[in-house]
Amino acid sequence: MADKKNLDLVVGLFILAGFFSFVYLSVNLGEFSPFSTKRQYQVHAEFGSISGLRRGAVVEIAGVAVGRVARIELGQRQRALVTMYIDREVELTDDAIASIKTQGIIGEKYISITPGGSDMVLADGDWLMETESALDLEELVSKYIFGGV
Repeated sequence: MADKKNLDLVVGLFILAGFFSFVYLSVNLGEFSPFSTKRQYQVHAEFGSISGLRRGAVVEIAGVAVGRVARIELGQRQRALVTMYIDREVELTDDAIASIKTQGIIGEKYISITPGGSDMVLADGDWLMETESALDLEELVSKYIFGGV
């Protein structure tokens, strides 16, 4: 009878260890971890068009991932408001330019930030004022084929 209780205890501990391992991996490898937001700060930007950009998209500077898109919503002026989480060790200046780019011809959309030369560093919750909207390839092809109709 003692062997049965010991076996039940070992199996129970094994299941608990597996459960906690699953929770740990889910939190740390997920798109947005509650722990990663402490190592990041929030920056907002407003775009005329974000065609194809999705929540969780990468934010890059010089091809290096420095953050993720946290939220996308429609603003009061019918423009797209994008909230990004940027790594704390990356300092963005108030004249940095946020552009929506495509990886390859038909790849995923991401935000590329071109650093500025200003001495004013953005703080948590600040806005990037200079933005370049997504290039809509279908619209360009349509204008070329149909002559701007």
